[in-house]
Amino acid sequence: MPKTPSSSPFARPSFRADPYSVFAQLRDAGPMQKTRLHNGKTVYLVTRYADVEAGLKDPRLVKNIRNARGRGLLDLLGFGGLRNNNMLRADPPAHTRLRGLANEAFKPKYIQQLRGRIQHIADQLLDRVHGAGSMDLITDFAFPLPITVIGEMLGVPANDHDKFRKWSTGLITSGALSSDRPRLGPDVLRLVAYVRRLVADHRRRPRNDVISQLINAEHGGDRLSGRELVSTIVLLLIAGHETTVNLIGNGMMALLQLPDQLAQLQRDPGRIRPAVEEILRYVNPVQLVNRYASTAMEIGGVPVPRGAHVQLLLASANHDPAYVVSPESLDVTRDEAKHVAFGQGVHYCLGAPLARAEGEIAFGTLLRRLPDIKLAVPPETLEWRPIVELRGLVSLPVTF
Repeated sequence: MPKTPSSSPFARPSFRADPYSVFAQLRDAGPMQKTRLHNGKTVYLVTRYADVEAGLKDPRLVKNIRNARGRGLLDLLGFGGLRNNNMLRADPPAHTRLRGLANEAFKPKYIQQLRGRIQHIADQLLDRVHGAGSMDLITDFAFPLPITVIGEMLGVPANDHDKFRKWSTGLITSGALSSDRPRLGPDVLRLVAYVRRLVADHRRRPRNDVISQLINAEHGGDRLSGRELVSTIVLLLIAGHETTVNLIGNGMMALLQLPDQLAQLQRDPGRIRPAVEEILRYVNPVQLVNRYASTAMEIGGVPVPRGAHVQLLLASANHDPAYVVSPESLDVTRDEAKHVAFGQGVHYCLGAPLARAEGEIAFGTLLRRLPDIKLAVPPETLEWRPIVELRGLVSLPVTF
């Protein structure tokens, strides 16, 4: 069994700017590394593609900590509902039920019908800045595009969209959706209170949006409870924009640093769709996912005790040279960019069709309408958000 280092590799000063060299070191050291998180908790890091892919499909690695360790104090106090009553923290059969109730809004057929609206929003955002010759690509485009789309889908008033960037960061950094001991900060409480008011308003005045659909949805004669409804909407609001912001921001930063790849897509915009898969593999909007061992087991030949916290490093897997040639190179001409950016198995990302559509439209629109787009600052001065699970820029100044 590997020894437990005193500190997490994610705490290294260089990790924010270049996590992939750290992941390479972890892969070279073995299929799994035992380390400590910043809170002192032990965690097992799964680093290689084959093991990560297998782990994503392994029913013994559960999402709900109660299914590995039993009920904790937070559950007894009533906070467990936010963590354990949404798809991100549920296991079958509860996950099957929750996903079935939310599935209708994210079916590929429905997302296909939204493409025209997504394109209109993207064009509107660029219309606002086109005459200025510069913008912050995160603030002016990458964030407002997906938050407007998911906000309209859910029925969130447009005037409230800007609140969710701050609340979303607060929720993720609190650990409410990933940690076994989340920190209840004011942003988390404000977000939950807002969603409760939103649900109450939709009960009084039903409308044609996803929240009203969730209130009335039935699966096998069952409906979402009040807690499940709030948790599911919180999850959809956060997941519905966070990963896409990072996909667009990280992807454009990568393309702007690789002019040959940028020019390739500008010459051949028909390659945007497969290029999005390669960008997902390369920039990894979601760096890792959390699991718990419901029984004693082995991963990559390494024993893992029951109840262990396991992190499947998606970003490390997607850069594993054992499964992809030259993984540290972005190549938009790859015919099949196989990746685990959206997970695998029963927890495969429900919003993947929406994220793909938004990514294709965002990159296509930016490259078509801003052919001379360039970074406005040196890449090494860019600041990354202080979140390990999700990798995204604070801002991305560009000129055009």
